[in-house]
Amino acid sequence: MLPTSGERSPHPRVKIAVVGGGSTYTPELIDGFARLRDALPVAELVLIDPAAERLELIGALARRIFARQGHPGRITWTADLDAGLDGADAVLLQLRVGGQAARNQDETWPLECGCVGQETTGAGGLAKALRTVPVVLDIAERVRRRCPDAWIVDFTNPVGIVTRALLSHGHKAVGLCNVAIGFQRKFAKLLGVAPERVELEHIGLNHLTWERAVRVDGTDVLPTLLARHGDALADDVRMPRPLLDHLGVVPSYYLRYYYQHDAVVKELRTKPSRAAEVAAIERQLLDLYADPDLAEKPELLSRRGGAYYSEAAVALTSSLLGGGTAGDVQIVNTLNHGTLPFLPDDAVIEVPAAVDSRGASPLPLRPLAPLFAGLVANVTAYEHLALEAALKGGRDRVFSALLAHPLIGQIDYADRLADELIAHNREHLTWA
Repeated sequence: MLPTSGERSPHPRVKIAVVGGGSTYTPELIDGFARLRDALPVAELVLIDPAAERLELIGALARRIFARQGHPGRITWTADLDAGLDGADAVLLQLRVGGQAARNQDETWPLECGCVGQETTGAGGLAKALRTVPVVLDIAERVRRRCPDAWIVDFTNPVGIVTRALLSHGHKAVGLCNVAIGFQRKFAKLLGVAPERVELEHIGLNHLTWERAVRVDGTDVLPTLLARHGDALADDVRMPRPLLDHLGVVPSYYLRYYYQHDAVVKELRTKPSRAAEVAAIERQLLDLYADPDLAEKPELLSRRGGAYYSEAAVALTSSLLGGGTAGDVQIVNTLNHGTLPFLPDDAVIEVPAAVDSRGASPLPLRPLAPLFAGLVANVTAYEHLALEAALKGGRDRVFSALLAHPLIGQIDYADRLADELIAHNREHLTWA
């Protein structure tokens, strides 16, 4: 179950470090830490980012949010990663290597080849992984040196590949996405029940998941949800209602890139990239953040994306630091370890898991039907090859990962996309 309030057993006040703290999204996190302080009593929250001007704006707003909500914790900020990490109990990663400019490229050049342009999926997602994995692993090594007992909570996309990189290098890490908590809140609203009564059977990989059951007080109400609210759910995930009825599940929004690839490519070619939209929103947000009278997250932030991340982040961090309760279950990205028997043990899956100070242990799951398992296995193979390319470099590895991806999979596409990816990301690839 995804917790929604501070119903946790007490634990010592902690220090949290947020790497990428200069993000315009950070006030959402700050608001969550302030509201849910009984769940996670933060003594110090340090924002770490090389973008000094943005960091100053957001750090000052963070202090005002804490003060407005009566939170006694101390907020600091620094561009010095090592200094910020010292003594941290948990490190939250929310960085974007290359910024929105690189994201804009990820979302545009694949379209020129007739493939989806998206920051976590397909060729754009591979580009982001290649830029991001080496940087995250460097940060994680510094975490190991400066605060060796700290847990790393990764929000950084592509979460599945980044989390797999961290775990394969022996780091204490769990990946987190907001898709599950978003569905939980939506289903609760449709059903007219409190969110904490809703438990999801959420299964798959990061950004490749299905809601296979929706339990309220232990009873699966997914058939009722589909029957009564199928049109609204189909609109939400932007897929046809008959598809949801056929599948008998609610797919995540990201499945439309697979189930309707060509239609999505046609659509994306007719409008500005999401990166361009986000960049415009960020400029407006920074203007708002500069107002010394602003002491709460602005409504505009809801258009930035990442709804409910703060609640999920607080719940997960609290559990990892020993503040959870027995049987605390959250939906996270962690090692497979036989949970889906058709995948390698070291694959990273996104499923309900028992979370405590030892980490996340996936709960046993019913077998996954071939209609879903085939796609999961295919994308897992791609993620393995993507991580190999991110760790070792080389055009041949990039080509192999692209060829293996179900949204690409053709020699001519993979060949051209490999050259485009390297050309657009050369400054971030040490081997190129």
